[in-house]
Amino acid sequence: MTSKASSLTAVALSALGLLAGSAAWALESRKEVAPVLAFTMKSLAGQEIDLRRYQGNVVLIVNTASNCRFTPQYNSLEALNRKYHDRGLRILGFPANDFHGQEPGTNAEINAFCRKNYGITFDMFSKISVLGADKAPLYKFLTEPATNPRFSGMIRWNFEKFLVNRNGEIVARFAPPVDPRAQEVVDALEAALGLQ
Repeated sequence: MTSKASSLTAVALSALGLLAGSAAWALESRKEVAPVLAFTMKSLAGQEIDLRRYQGNVVLIVNTASNCRFTPQYNSLEALNRKYHDRGLRILGFPANDFHGQEPGTNAEINAFCRKNYGITFDMFSKISVLGADKAPLYKFLTEPATNPRFSGMIRWNFEKFLVNRNGEIVARFAPPVDPRAQEVVDALEAALGLQ
């Protein structure tokens, strides 16, 4: 084979590789998004975050607060994040000031508090409401019987936890007093991660 023919073959193979890659990307992008992840939320820094980025992971969604008796659960959430992040766990924290003003700070103050006191490395979002007329659309989805028939119901307090499996199905809900490192939470997480 001449060097010219060899070069043309290499170009053709490269083009085929690009086409195959593009086709795979197109198939991936057409994959149906789990409804629970079909929201865009703001990070603590104010950046728009498309929750579809978490598709294919196990997601633990938690409404948080800085001045609550359950605030030490940040330690447990961070421990879970460090233990299971590489296996596909994503923890999403949503500060809310709906319960006796237990999250009065600004997003910057919440960020500083979480990092200084708990070394938080999981994703934290801008302060939202999880109750009432201004309830965030994500929390409407999580709490309405029409969209979450198995685990619907009003958020009862800070640190309510929803577990979403890799297929985007809500598979568990844990009440605020249940510590994230409680055996029932770890068992559900490990089952969702395929570790059991």
